[in-house]
Amino acid sequence: MLSYSRSHLASHVLIGTLAAVVKQDRITTAEMLALIAEVDRHGLHRGHGYDSLAPYLVDKLGMSEDMVYKRIGAARAAREYAAIFTALADGRLHLSAILIVRPHLTAENASELLAEASGKTRDQVELMVAARFPKSDVPASLTPLAEPSSAPVHEQSRNDAPTCATAPEPPSQVAANTECPLAPGRVAPEKSVPSPSPMVPPVPQRRVAPLSPGRFELRVTISQQLHDKLKRAQELLGHAVPSGDFVQVLERALDELIAKHEKRKFAATDKPRAIRRSSKNPRHVPAEMRRVVSTRDKGQCTYVSADGRRCEARTRLEFDHEVPLARGGKTCVSNLRLRCRAHNQLEAERTFGAGFMEEKRSAASGPVAPARPPAVH
Repeated sequence: MLSYSRSHLASHVLIGTLAAVVKQDRITTAEMLALIAEVDRHGLHRGHGYDSLAPYLVDKLGMSEDMVYKRIGAARAAREYAAIFTALADGRLHLSAILIVRPHLTAENASELLAEASGKTRDQVELMVAARFPKSDVPASLTPLAEPSSAPVHEQSRNDAPTCATAPEPPSQVAANTECPLAPGRVAPEKSVPSPSPMVPPVPQRRVAPLSPGRFELRVTISQQLHDKLKRAQELLGHAVPSGDFVQVLERALDELIAKHEKRKFAATDKPRAIRRSSKNPRHVPAEMRRVVSTRDKGQCTYVSADGRRCEARTRLEFDHEVPLARGGKTCVSNLRLRCRAHNQLEAERTFGAGFMEEKRSAASGPVAPARPPAVH
């Protein structure tokens, strides 16, 4: 039996092998798209008892529905614009980028659009397309989901939670919504909404997508509890936001949430005080230092790789001592830096050894709380 254990490989071998396999996978994917395109063009799936290509790929070849959706779309685009095959094979384009630009490709702009999308992440390609082909804002609405239907489970949404949507809805749902004239963003009363036809295959959608420069659409399913909180917030802000527009309500709520947590985590304030130490605990980072360090590091992990890439993490940040306390380091601005948890742990493993840190983590997660381990920041 073929073993997939790679625990015996050294770190540099793992990284190098992974890069080589990813490169080969891109080439294989481009070849797969070329084959799918030809099978599609000649309708070869029909001879195997399938009326369309998608169920053939799912049932006969064992692909997932999502995999089929992406590859058929990309194959058809590449059949029309052959440069896509090469760009995919050499890593300049990925499947998501191809699907995003596909609706906008023409003989006149294909070369330029594909070149502009090269080397970009999915989010960056979406922003690029939104800037070149802006869409109008969609009206905000809040409507209950449809009742259960006989469609398979994977084609249904939860019917026990309202949907907060600012994206266009299927025709059946739009018609239902127009029967309930509301103030902008008002919480809609309970109303039966017809569900989409179960015969229509589900299309993967992003929850947040750009419409035009600086404008985004948001589609999200919320619980009854969150629905009630939103309605209560509309009531409390009745004077400040008379329309009840939940976009304004959410923005106000997020402003307060961000300010609260920035103050707690980074000691953010409009009236900073001079740095002073009052705690005898050498691990304690005073509020003034947290404020200075977080501002200096721009609220981002400061880890930089050997090839010069700075970590982009802005979540789960920790204040790390560049010279560890256990090795004589001090708690001062010049010796503090922001690190995400992953890179804080990596630095500790490099300093004290991976085995030592693993023992400390295991001891900390044991059933009995161990004595406080030596500082490793």
